[in-house]
Amino acid sequence: MSAIGTSASLTESVVREPSRGFAEVSSEDFMSMILSELTNQDPMEPNDTEALLNQISTLRNIESDEKMLDSLEGMVDSNEFASAANLIGTLISGISETNQRVADVVLSVSNTDEGPVLNLFDGSRVAFENVDEIVAPLTLDEQGDDEDAPDDDTGNGDDGDDSSGGTDG
Repeated sequence: MSAIGTSASLTESVVREPSRGFAEVSSEDFMSMILSELTNQDPMEPNDTEALLNQISTLRNIESDEKMLDSLEGMVDSNEFASAANLIGTLISGISETNQRVADVVLSVSNTDEGPVLNLFDGSRVAFENVDEIVAPLTLDEQGDDEDAPDDDTGNGDDGDDSSGGTDG
């Protein structure tokens, strides 16, 4: 009597690579399959053309959605980089690439696969998504630095106010 199977053959499992099915089929492949189906169909029992047109329409909609998604992702990336570039010269704080809290002025911005990275004055780098505070740059008027501002004092003691009680007649 012969053995049908051994315990070793029964416990072996077949490992298969996962397949993405139709997700891996391009529109050209799909059209090729459709044309092949049409040329090989039985002329006495033709395929349902409405179902075929629905499949083609669905495929086109999926392709259109994927292109739109790619386009939107590109626009978001560009917008994020532009926003990061606007921080050049601005004091920011956040978590650096070495997981240290840093606060410094942004010197430049690098565009990486993970998104914009701010290069700070002290040499540290902070991913744009890790910025947690932005301090707007101060203008000359906001700094209160009047040393460089021209004086109204002309040296004659006249400050333009005639209410000093002078003797004008």
